[in-house]
Amino acid sequence: MASITANHPISGKPLISFRPKNPLLQTQTLFNFKPSISKHSNSSFSIPVVRCSIRRRPEYTPSHIPDPNYVRIFDTTLRDGEQSPGATMTTKEKLDVARQLAKLGVDIIEAGFPASSEADLEAVKLIAKEVGNGVYEEGYVPVICGLARCNKKDIDKAWEAVKYAKKPRIHTFIATSEIHMNYKLKMSRDQVVEKARSMVAYARSIGCEDVEFSPEDAGRSDPEFLYHILGEVIKAGATTLNIPDTVGYTVPEEFGQLIAKIKANTPGVEDVIISTHCQNDLGLSTANTLAGACAGARQLEVTINGIGERAGNASLEEVVMALKCRGEQVLGGLYTGINTQHILMSSKMVEEYSGLHVQPHKAIVGANAFAHESGIHQDGMLKHKDTYEIISPEDIGLNRANESGIVLGKLSGRHALQAKMLELGYEIEGKELDDLFWRFKSVAEKKKKITDDDLVALMSDEVFQPQFVWQLQNVQVTSGSLGLSTATVKLIDADGREHISCSVGTGPVDAAYKAVDLIVKVPVTLLEYSMNAVTQGIDAIASTRVLIRGENGHTSTHAVTGETIHRTFSGTGADMDIVISSVRAYVGALNKMMSFRKLMAKNNKPESSAVV
Repeated sequence: MASITANHPISGKPLISFRPKNPLLQTQTLFNFKPSISKHSNSSFSIPVVRCSIRRRPEYTPSHIPDPNYVRIFDTTLRDGEQSPGATMTTKEKLDVARQLAKLGVDIIEAGFPASSEADLEAVKLIAKEVGNGVYEEGYVPVICGLARCNKKDIDKAWEAVKYAKKPRIHTFIATSEIHMNYKLKMSRDQVVEKARSMVAYARSIGCEDVEFSPEDAGRSDPEFLYHILGEVIKAGATTLNIPDTVGYTVPEEFGQLIAKIKANTPGVEDVIISTHCQNDLGLSTANTLAGACAGARQLEVTINGIGERAGNASLEEVVMALKCRGEQVLGGLYTGINTQHILMSSKMVEEYSGLHVQPHKAIVGANAFAHESGIHQDGMLKHKDTYEIISPEDIGLNRANESGIVLGKLSGRHALQAKMLELGYEIEGKELDDLFWRFKSVAEKKKKITDDDLVALMSDEVFQPQFVWQLQNVQVTSGSLGLSTATVKLIDADGREHISCSVGTGPVDAAYKAVDLIVKVPVTLLEYSMNAVTQGIDAIASTRVLIRGENGHTSTHAVTGETIHRTFSGTGADMDIVISSVRAYVGALNKMMSFRKLMAKNNKPESSAVV
């Protein structure tokens, strides 16, 4: 079988070639690029030096990118990422994340699935109005996108939400694999083509000039059918064609071939942008995404921390840093407009708001990503950092501990705390700084040494919290082996009134939670409870995460399957006392749920856009 070659759109020279042989045996032929590596030599051998240049972001046109090497980053953390179990965010949290994505420099923000619920519609609308009308560095304005299935109701909802942005986009999709068409849609190929064509045309007819189309499960679809349906939606007005590997089935060589074949065989493809959306079921999402980019895709769909359905999505930080670190050498000079120094803060924000903890060995943003414990590695690092680090931690917004010489204690002031938090990648000021400062002082009075991990835990607990309906004031517990545990809890409501309740339970946490329930009077089910020590030692701060679901709770529609989902709400807490940490997490989850209910009540008014 002949090899497939994708050529540079200007020079016509081969950028990438694929051969249908075992990639494990033919790794030399998987990617063939013109080399772009600078070298320096002070001995008999040469060492390649990574050079990460920053280039100006090209002007945005929906169906065209002036610079053939520029790759658009499409972030779907707020849509696909939020489909992770327990990752529900409030409207305020979604708005905070959208603002952070704009700081990061994301080209397109998929803000949600407006037809799934009124709350999601209002959240997308608010993001479109606020973030979608902001002007950032060098005049950059993010595109705000809403997802819609191929039906008029969904498309109308999506347009209702995103039309307020300066650059609105509708992203519509329908499945194209045989298994999906036969068993899920129960539609013929002709019916699927007509539905896709007519709905893309409808999205254009209502005023949206930027329409993305996705053939769901493209990775398992018949390529010939893909060429046909993609050609039809291009005629109907699609400006971006997204090729999703919905179930993470393909391998990099295979997915790269698929993109190259689509570019070679789809009529009208030269007038649109090709995009990738790779799931991580086999752990290949980042590799598949990069293979797609090398084959000609110029939009890459990703999420912060790789969160998403099942095993998650391609990780923004991995894809972006791979392009930054190796783009010039082996990836054909591809680059993005991402300001990588905001990566760490974005990761921490999504981790706290979603309640999905980042594993310590996660690439780029994991706690161990820049840690060196092996003696051999430490020796090399002391002699030259590049011996064991291909990326500088400062590139993602992480400054190494103690480089500033700041050691925090009970006598430290606000300025020192602010400088230390900036060193850790957190830019805070105003009320957020004040709130964090008093929590820090409280801990510093009890603990001699305040570590970076302690500060991060306090930051998460104090700053990344929903607007309060109830605020924890005091907790007092009695427990032991001689009788039932008892707890007294004092909460303050939004009007400043104090509420006190006592209860008994099988343990101090159970008793405290029951006391909270007596005050709040909202029946919930505790689905998950976990606790971790932030640092070593008996005086470590305890970090707690809970997941709750309200009885008769709100439901929403799953974007892909269409099934009804019962919303869950997560909460986190941190304190040196494990009971207080636990109660803070529980009250935080309750605040999320009750704020969400208030939003739903306000949404009965047509123009409601409450922030919770």
